[in-house]
Amino acid sequence: MNTTVKRVPTLDIRRYDTDREAFVAELGAAYREYGFCGISGHGIPTELIDNAYQAFQQFFALPAETKLKYHVPGSGGARGYTPFKVETAKDSKYADLKEFWHVGREIPRDSRFADVMAPNLWPEEVPAFKPYGYGLFEALDQLGTRVLRALALHIGLPENYFEDKTDLGNSILRPIHYPPITEENIPNVRAGAHEDINFITLLVGASAEGLEVLGRDGEWLPITTEGDAIVVNIGDMLQRLTNHVYPSTTHRVVNPQNANARKPRYSVPYFLHPNPDVVLDPLPQCVTPDNPSRYDTSITSHEYLLQRLREIKLI
Repeated sequence: MNTTVKRVPTLDIRRYDTDREAFVAELGAAYREYGFCGISGHGIPTELIDNAYQAFQQFFALPAETKLKYHVPGSGGARGYTPFKVETAKDSKYADLKEFWHVGREIPRDSRFADVMAPNLWPEEVPAFKPYGYGLFEALDQLGTRVLRALALHIGLPENYFEDKTDLGNSILRPIHYPPITEENIPNVRAGAHEDINFITLLVGASAEGLEVLGRDGEWLPITTEGDAIVVNIGDMLQRLTNHVYPSTTHRVVNPQNANARKPRYSVPYFLHPNPDVVLDPLPQCVTPDNPSRYDTSITSHEYLLQRLREIKLI
């Protein structure tokens, strides 16, 4: 009988500066195995995270008609508010039981990407939303850049390989509210099994249990972290670029089997995207006789994003 509990590892990113070779090897091994890793020692102030969560909760507590002022129909939810039961995991029969907001990168309106990256909306009813929301966006963007340096080194690329490919990325901070589950006989999943679209996702402090990852053995593995750890996982764009060396692992959010099902759940993922014009062809370093190229057509990250947003019914 196997009594070992499988856990996604948590690694201290400060070791990148003190014990680089071992850290890069351990991080790379975690991502090859699970597509997920906890990152501790990141230095993002607890106060910033707590204040951002507080502002997001204040927004979601507003009346529905107030929140709908910030819903932009036809935009795919790219900025502002998306109401309940709109997003649907690919091939799922049920819409996800959540509402959310999108904060995007602030770019000059004469940028070459201004036509595909809209300006942010900010809820005037919650003044703290903008400073703490964008402060958290920038902190997670910087942490994502550090994680990508280690991921680049692990596959034989220069450590700064990704930096000019993500500095204008169409990245998204997504505060999510899953309401308390009060009805009986509803699907047992708050967010259906899915893979993320982007390069990497950084999930800061979910307020209740429920996140699960599908292991290679077909078993669902609960993700639990300790202390200040941020869960970072691979998305489909990086899986494609690395020819599946870094797998984008299926995950879901299930309803807790306890009193927490009757409580709201909040989480704030940051989806780090490449710049819209990055071509997602498999890197030569990731194509080998044992792992031949899995893709024979080229696609840019923006084209890929639009394709996927149609699949999950956001556009």
